[in-house]
Amino acid sequence: MDIELSQFEQFIMNKISLAAQKLQLESYVVGGFVRDKIINRQTKDIDVVCIGDGIELANEVAKHFNPSPSVNFFKNFGTAQIKINQNETESIEIEFVGARKESYNFDSRNPIVTPGTLEDDQWRRDFTINAMAISLNKENFGILIDPFNGLEHIKERLIKTPLSPDSTFSDDPLRMMRAIRFATQLSYTIEANTFEAIKNNAHRIKIISQERIVEEINKIILSHQPSVGFDMLYKTGLLEIIFPQMVDLVGAEYIDGKGHKDNFYHTLQVLDNISKNTDDLWLRWAAILHDIAKPATKKFEEGHGWTFHGHEVVGGRMVPKIFTQLKLPQNEKMKFVRKMVELHLRPISLTKESITDSAIRRLIFDAGEDLDALFTLCSADITSKNKEKVKRYLFNFELVKERCAIVEASDHIRNWQPPVSGEMIMEYFKLTPCREVGVIKNAIREAILDGVIPNEYKAAHAFMIETGRKLNLVQ
Repeated sequence: MDIELSQFEQFIMNKISLAAQKLQLESYVVGGFVRDKIINRQTKDIDVVCIGDGIELANEVAKHFNPSPSVNFFKNFGTAQIKINQNETESIEIEFVGARKESYNFDSRNPIVTPGTLEDDQWRRDFTINAMAISLNKENFGILIDPFNGLEHIKERLIKTPLSPDSTFSDDPLRMMRAIRFATQLSYTIEANTFEAIKNNAHRIKIISQERIVEEINKIILSHQPSVGFDMLYKTGLLEIIFPQMVDLVGAEYIDGKGHKDNFYHTLQVLDNISKNTDDLWLRWAAILHDIAKPATKKFEEGHGWTFHGHEVVGGRMVPKIFTQLKLPQNEKMKFVRKMVELHLRPISLTKESITDSAIRRLIFDAGEDLDALFTLCSADITSKNKEKVKRYLFNFELVKERCAIVEASDHIRNWQPPVSGEMIMEYFKLTPCREVGVIKNAIREAILDGVIPNEYKAAHAFMIETGRKLNLVQ
């Protein structure tokens, strides 16, 4: 083989080759698997193209394994999938399709498909690094077929289209997002003409479904340095179309010599900072959205400068709308991001020596089980070109974290459960569900957070009785 395979991968290739020979079909491994094996990147998917019926080949390949895997096929697309288990935890998914030619209508990314040759199939691929194939045929088994110099472009770390980039991106505009995603994931450069074609065809992204777009955005966000991808999305004009609120962050304004930081590039720095410490997609989304309301709250105050008062509150309100717009999930993930945006200023504001334990308790209570995530976001948000300033801020922030740990160890506020429940209140005062029950519960919570009483049953029960007396409740 020109490409080094594991024993398990070699075993699978041999099985596919034997099945294809039995059906007298030419077969090839193509695309991402070939690319990833060359660059030593982990992959668990194999795409197989045959000159003929891909579903027929999948069924024949399945017969060559014991036990025979089930074949999932999609007749409308002419594709089929099987999954081969290597052991209890690892498997490889193989997709089969017949070689094909594609043509496109201007207003749709859904191609008109006709049977074709291997060459036709390689011509329709998005990038040269994804257009390479490995032969599974007896006469040239294992030979790399590389008509567009994909191997050379891997060495050059270059993203380039096999055909004219204008034609490639106009036909399937999602490929513009994929170009930027691959460049970000692999730390490659997009070839100059290809990059220019993305700028020229950016408007075509409007025909792509939001679900497909956000899938690519999420892959960019999960890369090791996502700022690279977002910078390219901005510079090509794609970001203005798919996420205009983020573009609103761009630029710095000056009045009387006083300016504010460019909140777009600050956001990208925060995103990169947080990406060094977490793979959590939604915490990375919180980094993207933490300052999203700064354009809406920006004001210049004479004698002071630029302010963004309340941007965390306004930003929190914007999160559900942005999630709806981008077709991100409207569930606990969205609530988590909103919570992070609304709280992201709180820990930093507690770096002053005069802050009370009550304020610390309220932060712990409000953040709850997400306190560590909030700390991760806040640490990432400390950015400045002045290294001494960053060092000082980070040191003060560590003191806040230590103080939170001390207060939590004493008061057990995190993931707080009320020591006196609503049921206990109703039973003691012989009440049914009513406003007074809520008033007493809130009073107990506030007393604990303010340090008036400790977070324990005996003190809370006594405080409940005292509050009930003030409300003229008779046992």
